[in-house]
Amino acid sequence: MPDMQASSMTHHAPPVNGAQRMSGAEIFLRSLDAEGVEVVFGHPGGAVIKIYDEMARIQPKFKHVLVRHEQGGAHAAEGYAKATGKVGTVLVTSGPGATNTVTGIADAYMDSVPIVVFTGQVPTQLIGNDAFQECDTIGITRSITKHSFLVRDVRDLAAAVRKAYHIARTGRPGPVVVDLPKDVLLAETEFEYPKEVNLRGYRFKARGDDAKIQRAAAMIAEADKPLFYVGGGAVGADAADVLTRIARTARIPVTTTLHGLGAFPEDDELSVGMLGMHGTWYANMAVQNADLLIAVGARFDDRVTGKLESWAPHAKIVHIDIDPSSISKNVYVDCAIVGDVRDALMRLEPLTGACRTEAWLAQVQAWKAECPLVYEQGDGRLRAQYVLERLRRHTKGEAIVVTDVGQHQMWAAQYFQFLHARTHITSGGLGTMGFCFPAAMGAAFGRPDKTVVSISGDGGFVMNAQELSVAAAHGLPIKVVIINNKFLGMVRQWQELFHDERFSHTDLSDTNPDFVKLAEAHHCVGLRAETPDEVDGVIREAWAVSDRPAVMEFRVAKEEMVFPMVPAGASTDEMITKRLTPNAFV
Repeated sequence: MPDMQASSMTHHAPPVNGAQRMSGAEIFLRSLDAEGVEVVFGHPGGAVIKIYDEMARIQPKFKHVLVRHEQGGAHAAEGYAKATGKVGTVLVTSGPGATNTVTGIADAYMDSVPIVVFTGQVPTQLIGNDAFQECDTIGITRSITKHSFLVRDVRDLAAAVRKAYHIARTGRPGPVVVDLPKDVLLAETEFEYPKEVNLRGYRFKARGDDAKIQRAAAMIAEADKPLFYVGGGAVGADAADVLTRIARTARIPVTTTLHGLGAFPEDDELSVGMLGMHGTWYANMAVQNADLLIAVGARFDDRVTGKLESWAPHAKIVHIDIDPSSISKNVYVDCAIVGDVRDALMRLEPLTGACRTEAWLAQVQAWKAECPLVYEQGDGRLRAQYVLERLRRHTKGEAIVVTDVGQHQMWAAQYFQFLHARTHITSGGLGTMGFCFPAAMGAAFGRPDKTVVSISGDGGFVMNAQELSVAAAHGLPIKVVIINNKFLGMVRQWQELFHDERFSHTDLSDTNPDFVKLAEAHHCVGLRAETPDEVDGVIREAWAVSDRPAVMEFRVAKEEMVFPMVPAGASTDEMITKRLTPNAFV
């Protein structure tokens, strides 16, 4: 099979018969329809005003969502892509419109999220002249995209759109930027959407080597203490079902990264939850004692490994990944299978039988009993972990849960217990505060059949709270959870643990809004709970709202910290598991 793989998606026929002259703006809209785009998250401006004019005239098939900030639009496209497995789409104007998307583009690049961002640009004859709302969008985004296009000729526009979506979705997914000068959108040419894509120099290996897969099967058969280590690549490749079958057949325990949550059902006895800095103690103990790690769609990042020299000291490593640059980048692997994760697992499955893991599984169960996830209860104070447990009980694991970045993100990963792929969405590699609500909005547009729960801290929520009005205008019944401890909680935790309790600029008490009033000002429902007894009632009220977001503020104890925790630079078996007294830990 050749390395270069043509896009396998079925494309809609162009809405015109044969070639027909039209403006670049209309060609752009017709190209999106031909590509099968469902939703565009956008904001108009001078450089793209012709596109919006044509949008009003020809009424394309896709839905345009007017976001209130371009960063929100980029995160919404990410949420749509993560929830559906399709490519998210963004349309913004030049200059600040383009620069406002940079955080979302970088976030998508770090987390391998397929989005295409179309940015307006000044006319080609003004490029480089410091014209009004000009910036070097291609230069700014070069290091955070898979590829970028500056379309200088209207005759190249349809092909650029076709290539952009192909690059975004194939191989290791990621963001693509297409820069559209204003004169190109005004110029006319004949339109015909390309049926095929052939990109010289763009190659990825879709099928792993047979010999490597056979070697991996032999290594699994020989192992006494095997462990699956599963990342977001397994979710992106839609490989959760085959992974689950192999793990259950072979009786191999499974740990996941933050992005791998949901790739294996966490209510299964073989699950040991998330590993790494805030993973479970027993997951990290399993890694440190395993004799074989089967890494599936993971990249051995620093939040997983901690101190590299002492990570998984007894394990041989099998690594399955579409991206050859991830192989042995951080950790040397003994057997590398470069190719599509689902394809590799499908071919590995018939070669894998039951392993001799009875003693190993008994040891894992003993670790679970020795150090389970626990938190303080019974003193009458509301804690985030309790809120998340009650939300989990109410949703029964069937909702799409989107989290922001910080303590609540880790508590959700620990306590929510995810059962299905694409039901956990978060910002991982970049750690972007403000990601959550717009991403939840994108997920709600992409999966209207699912309940979408947005979980943020008070610090992160206000960073993109403006999108509440957008969700309300479209009648999206998102369940919005704000874990309010009146602090930048994770930074506060580090200040307490490692900086002698110097809480420098992390207290939000004087600047936080009244979140109930904020919700109501954005045409949403606002609710609040301050004690454990109020939690279930607030959840029930929120779930009764069906025509707009319901914002639930939970005022929780500010001193609560996320444990277990691997301190920076420590080994993953050197975990802090709980607070004893101030500045004393075990």
